[in-house]
Amino acid sequence: MIKKITGLIIGTAVIGTLTFGTVASAEEIEIQKGDTLWNIAQENSMTVNELKKVNNLTSNLLYPKQILKTSNNVKTENKETTHKVKLGDTLYKISSQYNVTVNNLKEWNNLNSDLIIVNQELSVKEGQKKVSTEKAETTKPVEKKSTKAVEEKPKEKEAAKPVKEAAPEKKAQSGQSMTMEATAYTAECYGCSGVTATGIDLNADRNKKVIAVDPSVIPLGSRVHVEGYGEAIAGDTGGAIKGNRIDLHMPTKGEAYDFGRRTVNITVLN
Repeated sequence: MIKKITGLIIGTAVIGTLTFGTVASAEEIEIQKGDTLWNIAQENSMTVNELKKVNNLTSNLLYPKQILKTSNNVKTENKETTHKVKLGDTLYKISSQYNVTVNNLKEWNNLNSDLIIVNQELSVKEGQKKVSTEKAETTKPVEKKSTKAVEEKPKEKEAAKPVKEAAPEKKAQSGQSMTMEATAYTAECYGCSGVTATGIDLNADRNKKVIAVDPSVIPLGSRVHVEGYGEAIAGDTGGAIKGNRIDLHMPTKGEAYDFGRRTVNITVLN
Protein backbone atom coordinates (compact mmCIF):
# COMPACT_ATOMS: atom_id res chain seq x y z
CA MET A 1 0.00 0.00 0.00
CA ILE A 2 1.11 3.58 -0.61
CA LYS A 3 1.59 5.99 2.30
CA LYS A 4 -0.76 8.92 1.76
CA ILE A 5 0.34 12.56 1.36
CA THR A 6 -2.63 14.92 1.58
CA GLY A 7 -3.90 18.10 2.96
CA LEU A 8 -6.27 17.83 5.79
CA ILE A 9 -7.24 14.99 7.43
CA ILE A 10 -8.02 12.47 7.27
CA GLY A 11 -7.36 9.13 5.42
CA THR A 12 -4.13 7.59 4.14
CA ALA A 13 -2.90 4.83 1.85
CA VAL A 14 0.26 3.10 3.14
CA ILE A 15 3.12 1.35 1.27
CA GLY A 16 4.57 -1.98 2.44
CA THR A 17 4.80 -2.31 6.21
CA LEU A 18 5.13 1.37 7.10
CA THR A 19 3.58 2.66 10.33
CA PHE A 20 2.74 6.12 11.56
CA GLY A 21 3.76 7.64 14.90
CA THR A 22 2.73 5.80 18.03
CA VAL A 23 1.64 7.52 21.19
CA ALA A 24 4.30 8.10 23.85
CA SER A 25 2.02 10.28 26.00
CA ALA A 26 -1.15 12.37 25.69
CA GLU A 27 0.79 15.11 23.87
CA GLU A 28 3.77 13.28 22.37
CA ILE A 29 4.42 10.68 19.68
CA GLU A 30 7.40 8.51 18.83
CA ILE A 31 8.54 8.75 15.20
CA GLN A 32 8.37 5.56 13.15
CA LYS A 33 9.89 4.83 9.75
CA GLY A 34 7.87 6.54 7.04
CA ASP A 35 6.44 9.31 9.24
CA THR A 36 6.40 12.87 7.88
CA LEU A 37 5.61 16.20 9.50
CA TRP A 38 2.63 16.52 7.17
CA ASN A 39 1.02 13.23 8.28
CA ILE A 40 1.69 13.90 11.97
CA ALA A 41 0.30 17.45 11.73
CA GLN A 42 -2.91 16.23 10.05
CA GLU A 43 -3.37 13.41 12.59
CA ASN A 44 -3.16 15.93 15.44
CA SER A 45 -5.21 18.81 13.94
CA MET A 46 -2.15 21.00 13.51
CA THR A 47 -0.29 22.65 10.65
CA VAL A 48 3.30 21.73 9.77
CA ASN A 49 4.44 25.19 10.90
CA GLU A 50 2.76 24.72 14.29
CA LEU A 51 4.37 21.30 14.72
CA LYS A 52 7.82 22.70 13.88
CA LYS A 53 7.31 25.67 16.22
CA VAL A 54 6.22 23.50 19.16
CA ASN A 55 9.29 21.25 18.67
CA ASN A 56 11.78 24.02 17.70
CA LEU A 57 12.45 22.29 14.36
CA THR A 58 14.32 24.16 11.63
CA SER A 59 13.87 21.52 8.91
CA ASN A 60 11.39 18.81 7.88
CA LEU A 61 13.86 15.99 8.64
CA LEU A 62 12.68 13.34 11.14
CA TYR A 63 14.47 10.39 12.74
CA PRO A 64 13.06 7.03 13.94
CA LYS A 65 12.48 6.98 17.74
CA GLN A 66 12.48 10.80 17.83
CA ILE A 67 9.84 12.17 20.25
CA LEU A 68 7.66 15.04 19.05
CA LYS A 69 5.25 17.15 21.05
CA THR A 70 1.82 17.33 19.43
CA SER A 71 0.14 19.90 21.66
CA ASN A 72 -1.11 22.89 19.67
CA ASN A 73 -2.68 24.67 22.64
CA VAL A 74 -0.74 27.86 21.95
CA LYS A 75 -2.52 31.07 22.85
CA THR A 76 -2.63 33.42 19.88
CA GLU A 77 -4.17 36.78 19.33
CA ASN A 78 -7.41 36.54 17.38
CA LYS A 79 -7.53 38.67 14.27
CA GLU A 80 -10.18 38.63 11.58
CA THR A 81 -9.25 39.57 8.03
CA THR A 82 -10.54 39.14 4.49
CA HIS A 83 -8.69 37.23 1.77
CA LYS A 84 -9.52 37.97 -1.87
CA VAL A 85 -9.15 34.81 -3.96
CA LYS A 86 -6.47 35.04 -6.67
CA LEU A 87 -5.86 32.86 -9.72
CA GLY A 88 -4.22 29.62 -8.54
CA ASP A 89 -5.51 29.87 -4.98
CA THR A 90 -6.88 26.76 -3.27
CA LEU A 91 -8.37 26.37 0.21
CA TYR A 92 -5.24 24.46 1.20
CA LYS A 93 -2.89 27.26 0.07
CA ILE A 94 -4.99 29.91 1.83
CA SER A 95 -5.22 27.86 5.05
CA SER A 96 -1.40 27.43 5.07
CA GLN A 97 -0.91 31.16 4.48
CA TYR A 98 -2.99 32.09 7.53
CA ASN A 99 -2.01 29.13 9.71
CA VAL A 100 -5.56 27.74 9.93
CA THR A 101 -7.23 24.59 8.57
CA VAL A 102 -9.34 24.05 5.47
CA ASN A 103 -12.25 23.08 7.73
CA ASN A 104 -11.90 26.46 9.50
CA LEU A 105 -12.17 28.33 6.18
CA LYS A 106 -15.20 26.31 5.09
CA GLU A 107 -17.01 26.85 8.41
CA TRP A 108 -16.23 30.57 8.61
CA ASN A 109 -17.47 31.11 5.03
CA ASN A 110 -20.35 28.57 4.95
CA LEU A 111 -18.70 26.62 2.12
CA ASN A 112 -20.15 23.21 1.26
CA SER A 113 -17.32 22.24 -1.11
CA ASP A 114 -13.68 23.07 -1.87
CA LEU A 115 -14.69 25.17 -4.89
CA ILE A 116 -13.64 28.85 -4.77
CA ILE A 117 -13.59 31.48 -7.54
CA VAL A 118 -11.31 34.36 -8.43
CA ASN A 119 -12.17 37.64 -6.61
CA GLN A 120 -14.29 35.79 -4.04
CA GLU A 121 -13.75 37.28 -0.56
CA LEU A 122 -13.13 34.84 2.28
CA SER A 123 -13.32 35.66 5.98
CA VAL A 124 -10.22 34.47 7.88
CA LYS A 125 -9.82 34.47 11.66
CA GLU A 126 -6.06 34.30 12.08
CA GLY A 127 -4.76 32.63 15.20
CA GLN A 128 -8.19 31.19 16.04
CA LYS A 129 -8.95 27.59 15.24
CA LYS A 130 -12.53 26.47 15.43
CA VAL A 131 -12.50 23.29 17.50
CA SER A 132 -16.00 21.93 16.94
CA THR A 133 -14.67 18.84 15.16
CA GLU A 134 -11.01 18.96 16.20
CA LYS A 135 -11.86 18.97 19.91
CA ALA A 136 -14.00 15.87 19.53
CA GLU A 137 -11.13 14.10 17.79
CA THR A 138 -8.52 14.99 20.42
CA THR A 139 -10.61 13.40 23.17
CA LYS A 140 -10.23 10.01 21.54
CA PRO A 141 -7.14 7.87 22.22
CA VAL A 142 -4.69 8.11 19.30
CA GLU A 143 -4.33 4.76 17.63
CA LYS A 144 -1.15 3.35 16.11
CA LYS A 145 -1.42 3.28 12.33
CA SER A 146 -0.32 0.11 10.57
CA THR A 147 -0.90 -1.77 7.36
CA LYS A 148 -3.15 -4.23 9.21
CA ALA A 149 -6.56 -3.30 10.52
CA VAL A 150 -6.47 -2.70 14.28
CA GLU A 151 -8.94 -4.92 16.09
CA GLU A 152 -11.17 -3.06 18.49
CA LYS A 153 -11.10 -4.47 22.02
CA PRO A 154 -14.55 -5.70 23.14
CA LYS A 155 -14.32 -3.80 26.45
CA GLU A 156 -13.61 -0.48 24.71
CA LYS A 157 -16.52 -1.08 22.39
CA GLU A 158 -18.89 -1.83 25.30
CA ALA A 159 -17.77 1.28 27.18
CA ALA A 160 -18.74 3.52 24.29
CA LYS A 161 -22.32 4.50 23.62
CA PRO A 162 -24.13 1.85 21.55
CA VAL A 163 -24.02 2.73 17.87
CA LYS A 164 -26.22 1.16 15.27
CA GLU A 165 -24.10 -0.95 12.97
CA ALA A 166 -24.12 0.43 9.44
CA ALA A 167 -25.41 -1.78 6.68
CA PRO A 168 -22.58 -3.40 4.66
CA GLU A 169 -21.57 -1.57 1.49
CA LYS A 170 -22.71 -3.17 -1.75
CA LYS A 171 -20.10 -3.82 -4.41
CA ALA A 172 -20.33 -1.51 -7.40
CA GLN A 173 -21.50 -3.03 -10.67
CA SER A 174 -20.20 -2.28 -14.17
CA GLY A 175 -21.66 1.00 -15.41
CA GLN A 176 -22.74 2.09 -11.92
CA SER A 177 -22.16 5.73 -10.91
CA MET A 178 -21.79 7.00 -7.35
CA THR A 179 -20.55 9.93 -5.32
CA MET A 180 -17.26 9.55 -3.45
CA GLU A 181 -15.19 11.60 -1.03
CA ALA A 182 -11.75 11.88 -2.64
CA THR A 183 -8.28 12.66 -1.30
CA ALA A 184 -4.87 12.33 -2.99
CA TYR A 185 -1.49 10.69 -2.35
CA THR A 186 1.87 10.22 -4.08
CA ALA A 187 4.67 7.65 -4.18
CA GLU A 188 7.10 10.54 -3.70
CA CYS A 189 7.65 10.18 0.05
CA TYR A 190 10.43 9.12 2.45
CA GLY A 191 10.50 5.36 2.99
CA CYS A 192 7.82 4.62 0.35
CA SER A 193 8.42 1.69 -1.99
CA GLY A 194 6.01 3.07 -4.58
CA VAL A 195 4.42 -0.35 -5.12
CA THR A 196 0.64 -0.57 -4.68
CA ALA A 197 -1.40 -3.32 -3.05
CA THR A 198 -1.87 -4.93 -6.50
CA GLY A 199 1.82 -4.68 -7.45
CA ILE A 200 1.77 -1.53 -9.63
CA ASP A 201 5.16 0.28 -9.46
CA LEU A 202 4.22 3.97 -9.38
CA ASN A 203 7.87 5.08 -9.24
CA ALA A 204 8.30 3.52 -12.67
CA ASP A 205 5.39 5.59 -14.00
CA ARG A 206 4.61 8.67 -11.90
CA ASN A 207 1.78 9.65 -14.25
CA LYS A 208 -0.04 6.33 -13.82
CA LYS A 209 -3.67 6.94 -12.89
CA VAL A 210 -4.33 4.63 -9.93
CA ILE A 211 -6.85 5.00 -7.12
CA ALA A 212 -6.98 3.39 -3.69
CA VAL A 213 -10.42 1.93 -2.95
CA ASP A 214 -12.36 -0.11 -0.43
CA PRO A 215 -12.42 -3.53 -2.20
CA SER A 216 -15.78 -4.29 -0.59
CA VAL A 217 -17.23 -1.36 -2.57
CA ILE A 218 -15.12 -1.23 -5.75
CA PRO A 219 -13.34 -4.48 -6.72
CA LEU A 220 -9.57 -4.21 -7.14
CA GLY A 221 -8.57 -4.20 -10.80
CA SER A 222 -11.71 -2.32 -11.92
CA ARG A 223 -11.45 0.49 -14.46
CA VAL A 224 -13.06 3.60 -12.97
CA HIS A 225 -13.75 7.03 -14.45
CA VAL A 226 -13.26 9.77 -11.82
CA GLU A 227 -14.68 13.25 -12.36
CA GLY A 228 -11.83 15.72 -12.93
CA TYR A 229 -9.17 12.95 -12.88
CA GLY A 230 -10.02 10.67 -15.79
CA GLU A 231 -9.94 6.90 -16.24
CA ALA A 232 -7.98 5.04 -13.56
CA ILE A 233 -7.30 1.55 -12.22
CA ALA A 234 -8.58 0.56 -8.78
CA GLY A 235 -5.15 -0.77 -7.86
CA ASP A 236 -4.47 0.19 -4.26
CA THR A 237 -6.00 0.16 -0.76
CA GLY A 238 -5.57 2.26 2.38
CA GLY A 239 -6.21 1.93 6.11
CA ALA A 240 -8.57 4.93 6.08
CA ILE A 241 -10.13 4.21 2.69
CA LYS A 242 -13.44 2.68 3.75
CA GLY A 243 -16.90 2.83 2.20
CA ASN A 244 -17.44 5.68 -0.27
CA ARG A 245 -13.86 6.94 -0.03
CA ILE A 246 -11.15 6.93 -2.69
CA ASP A 247 -7.54 8.13 -2.81
CA LEU A 248 -6.11 9.39 -6.13
CA HIS A 249 -2.43 8.89 -7.07
CA MET A 250 -0.69 12.12 -8.09
CA PRO A 251 2.79 12.46 -9.70
CA THR A 252 4.11 14.88 -7.04
CA LYS A 253 3.51 15.97 -3.44
CA GLY A 254 2.55 19.45 -4.60
CA GLU A 255 -0.27 18.12 -6.79
CA ALA A 256 -1.48 15.87 -3.95
CA TYR A 257 -1.50 18.81 -1.52
CA ASP A 258 -3.32 21.04 -4.03
CA PHE A 259 -6.02 18.44 -4.61
CA GLY A 260 -6.93 18.41 -0.92
CA ARG A 261 -10.26 16.76 -0.18
CA ARG A 262 -13.35 17.03 -2.37
CA THR A 263 -16.51 15.25 -3.44
CA VAL A 264 -16.45 13.65 -6.92
CA ASN A 265 -18.67 11.49 -9.10
CA ILE A 266 -17.24 8.20 -10.33
CA THR A 267 -18.42 5.55 -12.78
CA VAL A 268 -17.25 1.91 -12.68
CA LEU A 269 -16.44 0.97 -16.27
CA ASN A 270 -15.92 -2.76 -15.73
